[in-house]
Amino acid sequence: MPVIAMNQEMGSQGKLVAEKLAEELGLEIVRHEIIDHVAQKMHMRKSALQRFLEGKSGLLERWGTDEASLALFKVEEILDLAAKGNVIIRGWGATHILRPIPHIPCVRVGAPFATRLKWVMDSLGTDDEDMVAEEIRHSDAAHRANMQHQFGVGWGEPMQYDITLNTERLSVATCVEMIKALLKRPEFEETPESRAKLANLTLEYHARAALRASPRTADVKIAISADNGKLTLEGIAASSEEQHAITEVLSQVAGVKGVSNKLKVMRDVRIFPSSKT
Repeated sequence: MPVIAMNQEMGSQGKLVAEKLAEELGLEIVRHEIIDHVAQKMHMRKSALQRFLEGKSGLLERWGTDEASLALFKVEEILDLAAKGNVIIRGWGATHILRPIPHIPCVRVGAPFATRLKWVMDSLGTDDEDMVAEEIRHSDAAHRANMQHQFGVGWGEPMQYDITLNTERLSVATCVEMIKALLKRPEFEETPESRAKLANLTLEYHARAALRASPRTADVKIAISADNGKLTLEGIAASSEEQHAITEVLSQVAGVKGVSNKLKVMRDVRIFPSSKT
């Protein structure tokens, strides 16, 4: 059940690489479809969320966007797609989110700016070089900002990827063959251990998203770990009622087989007046 995480620069022909790879391996390609589910969970219009992610939203839209929920629901959606398998996930920070899973290769497709500029101009049938150059720069800047803001890593950092393909020198067909060869290597063999790691991480984020989505637990900040369907909770609950609500919400998450609640309840702190000498 191959899973490939891919980043590509605008105009790098990364879309063509993904399409050819998906055709040859029988994989689904997911990119913009992620917005549908995330927007629904955030009770936002898809168009408004798209503008925010592209750095094109207005001041009021930016103020009205809950970035913490966006980041959480986005990670949850990507992990859920990866757990189902047979998919190429393009963009959305998938290369960083899925990097801890040993059997998932993280691929970057890029090309020098001048090469990308020419390809985009040709594909649009325009000779407005300034307009196209500005669009490419804006796209690159938005990708860098999103990756840095959410994950604290550089979008183009080489060590974030298992392979970087330069389409100025490599054809689409060659890129596809190189990714297919990578999938066959023992380093990317899917094992029971790697599947379990993905399943545990996916369930952990389903639990985090469930807490965020419930009005009773939306502001809860606790540590959650998952192991074969069992959740372990650590941290501090504001009250015994909140502790109970957390357990109740998480017990209803699909795939949860048990909840080990190690939360401590915050006690009232009595403040005594200082003595005067």
